[in-house]
Amino acid sequence: MSLTFLLLTVALLCALSFVFGRQRAIALSGGRFSNLHSLPVHYGTYTALWCGLPALLLLIVWYVLQGPITEAFIINDLPVEITSDSGQLSLAMNAISLIAADNGQHLDVAPEIVDAGNRLATLHTISNTALIIVLISVALTGLSLSYRKIGAEMRARNNVERIVRYLMIGCSGIAILLTVGIVFSLLFETLHFFSKINPVDFLFGLEWSPQTAIRADQVASDGSFGMIPLFAGTLLITFIAMLVAVPIGLFAAIYMGEYASPMFRAWAKPALEILAGVPTVVYGFFAALTVAPFLRDSGATLGLSVSSESALAAGLVMGVMIIPFVSSLSDDVMSQVPQSLRDGSYGLGATKSETIRHVIFPAALPGIVGAVLLAVSRAIGETMIVVMAAGLAANLTANPLQAVTTVTVQIVTLLVGDQEFDSAKTLSAFALGLALFLVTLGLNVFALKFVQKYREKYD
Repeated sequence: MSLTFLLLTVALLCALSFVFGRQRAIALSGGRFSNLHSLPVHYGTYTALWCGLPALLLLIVWYVLQGPITEAFIINDLPVEITSDSGQLSLAMNAISLIAADNGQHLDVAPEIVDAGNRLATLHTISNTALIIVLISVALTGLSLSYRKIGAEMRARNNVERIVRYLMIGCSGIAILLTVGIVFSLLFETLHFFSKINPVDFLFGLEWSPQTAIRADQVASDGSFGMIPLFAGTLLITFIAMLVAVPIGLFAAIYMGEYASPMFRAWAKPALEILAGVPTVVYGFFAALTVAPFLRDSGATLGLSVSSESALAAGLVMGVMIIPFVSSLSDDVMSQVPQSLRDGSYGLGATKSETIRHVIFPAALPGIVGAVLLAVSRAIGETMIVVMAAGLAANLTANPLQAVTTVTVQIVTLLVGDQEFDSAKTLSAFALGLALFLVTLGLNVFALKFVQKYREKYD
């Protein structure tokens, strides 16, 4: 059963519930809405929520439990020689799934596997039929119960607001749980990594070479897992990018918000924001094919040794990419500063530039810091530009003319392809992820303290 079809069915039932609830409220009002506690739209929304929410909850629970339950039924009927071996069981379940989906005609498998695939297809058919019947029944039950509760004195608006509040609380709880789950998943794998590698060597090591050998008697079989070169490269490229993005973005925001004419702003701001919509791989091509050769040739002219893949090339292009994040958000924040503050400043004899420096900028400081932090996070998390312009070499250097790499690039490199998940090489990606999370968290805490100390508060 298609999930889209089920969602459309629930949406249609919610729409019908809204119409029925609204029409009943109108009928009870006798043509005068003042006879009702709430507006007819609130009654319609009340019935729609009671129709749709239980059905959606049932749909989520059903899809979460359907797979494990049907799989358990199939595994119980398989021979012991298959279920006792995890590898054989995994291969058998893959074959059974293909047969159930009518894609296993080319497979040469045992008859019991074919029978299991046919049983799985039958279970899916029964499950989908039962799902649509139960789903419609639950939705109609919610519609019926809410429809009967509708009366002229019913506090429909209060009930709707209460339901919406519970929904927002639930969404907040889900967001918090997802964050906690991500952190704990990183922490668990990181502890597993630290059981193989000394944490001191990882935190303070100056060499990064995770290419462990296949055999223990090979040279450098233990690898080197020092994270300092990766974070040094990340901070270097991010610093270069922010040197480009922050001044240009802030000055562009100030000009468009305070100096530019409405006509110029109408086309200049969308044109600037187009930069945010360009795929990062395009920026990577631009950095690798245009910026990097230009810097290399310019460096050769000046007698400087510039690597074909350098932190400067990646940082410059990355800075251009994140200009819209700084300019657009800063412009929106500064435009929200009350006009009364500007008028008061002008009334005291301040010029436009003085008003911007002493009134508008301090008032918009929290939003501007947030825009800069978003740009920093975007720069830290960028991968494609770094791969194509800065390379994969984990060099510990502060020279922007040399090749470096970043934490995110190494995480992607470690987890791409067929890897042994239990090896220190693969587990190091989770340790890098946790360290990057802690660094980003520290930056956010610092920004919060900075804003609290220097922001201007107006009554």
